[in-house]
Amino acid sequence: MVRRMSSRPTTRSGLAIAWWAVLGISALLLQAIVRLLPRALEPVLDGSLDAISALAYVASIVGFAYTEGYRGFQRSFSPRVVVRSFALAQRRGWLVVIAPLVAMGLVHASRRRLIGSWVLLLAIVGLISLVSMLAQPWRGAVDAGVVVGLSWGLVATLILMIRGLRGDVPDVDPALPDRARSA
Repeated sequence: MVRRMSSRPTTRSGLAIAWWAVLGISALLLQAIVRLLPRALEPVLDGSLDAISALAYVASIVGFAYTEGYRGFQRSFSPRVVVRSFALAQRRGWLVVIAPLVAMGLVHASRRRLIGSWVLLLAIVGLISLVSMLAQPWRGAVDAGVVVGLSWGLVATLILMIRGLRGDVPDVDPALPDRARSA
């Protein structure tokens, strides 16, 4: 049986820890959005989109909005980030310093979550390398989709955090290590 962490932080220190986790992740997402946006807009602004590449551009935006934004972030990553940040808010010690990494499931997680998070991170790094080899307008099309997906994820994470603080905590497994779950 999986015990879900459903309590939100109520102390100032707990709130600060939870916000540090979520805002740290939000800063990473925002940094990626700002970095990718100029390349994403380049084929639109320089007029290099023909009919086929314009279709690819729109398809990329729609595809990434659904797969990365809705399915990846809103339905999976963002709720887990909020629940893990709330669980972390009840702790003290060195994990608080690396709260964004904990909330992302890169440390202090179940074996399955650790493997999943690290494999996903490495796959993303690999895909970034591959996409960087594409020429415009194709790279711009992919980057536009990624910008939309990341933006969706940023907004979803912040909305779920605010809802969670108001009592509507996502009902997801925080995927904590077994020893932390029983504590």
